Amino acid sequence: MSGTSDSAASPAAPDEDAGATPAASATPAADATPAAGTPPAIDPFGQLLTPLTLRTAGERIAERFVTAIALGEFVPGQQLPSERELAAQLGVSRTTVREALQRLHAAGYVTTRRGRGGGTFVQTDAGTAESEEMIRRALLPAWEELTEVLDFRQLIEQQIARTAAERRDDNDIKVIREAVVAYERAQNREESRLADGAVHLAITQAAHNTRLTELSARIRREVSLGFDAEPYSPAVRRRALHQHPELAEAVISGDAALAARAAAQHFSLTEDMLRELHARIRLRSEGDLHARSHDQ
Repeated sequence: MSGTSDSAASPAAPDEDAGATPAASATPAADATPAAGTPPAIDPFGQLLTPLTLRTAGERIAERFVTAIALGEFVPGQQLPSERELAAQLGVSRTTVREALQRLHAAGYVTTRRGRGGGTFVQTDAGTAESEEMIRRALLPAWEELTEVLDFRQLIEQQIARTAAERRDDNDIKVIREAVVAYERAQNREESRLADGAVHLAITQAAHNTRLTELSARIRREVSLGFDAEPYSPAVRRRALHQHPELAEAVISGDAALAARAAAQHFSLTEDMLRELHARIRLRSEGDLHARSHDQ
């Protein structure tokens, strides 16, 4: 999501720390004095359409963090990147990141450890009414855009795998095999994240087109809400342990059609997790709306 809006599907937008809102510049001041002889304007809707207070950039980043935790991009016990790294990933200021982390700390999602080996660590992934509301605000408004990104990713990654199978050389084959072994040997979430990225980078680079490499990395950031980490669970890792070698061997053998099919199957893992989370949150939101309507 590099270079896009600060929504769930577009994490790398310009920061909004200054607090300005789009509506502010387009709406006359409420206490502006009308020109002499001009009757004051009458709002037929009264307070009904009073503009809502926009969430701060820090709130939106906190919502994105909670969504990423729900997807397993970050798991309990895992150390988060530094403020500087997060700010660079998300395209916001360190002040915004700090505000988001303070909100997460206050809500019990993360904890801070001092001294050697210290940092900010994920403390819980437990779903609560508050976390589901944060996920709803992060995911639902951006869902149409995100589904388009997922579709785009399927098309691009199949083409990358097909091209890599046609162009790979001996050095590419060596790097791909080493990356697959490193993923198999990963001992925790962070090692899995890094090794997974290395597998896909090795295959993408085997296509020998820097534009494809850059595009693949950008789409990965978009799909991961800006955090450069695929959704994760033990079940997903088990499936990836089978799918990585299948994709790698298709590329190594030079079977372009098989490589494209293997890529389509593998990249559906992320899509499946996102769709499952979206369906659960949407169903809960619709249920809550129905309950409120019934109470009235």
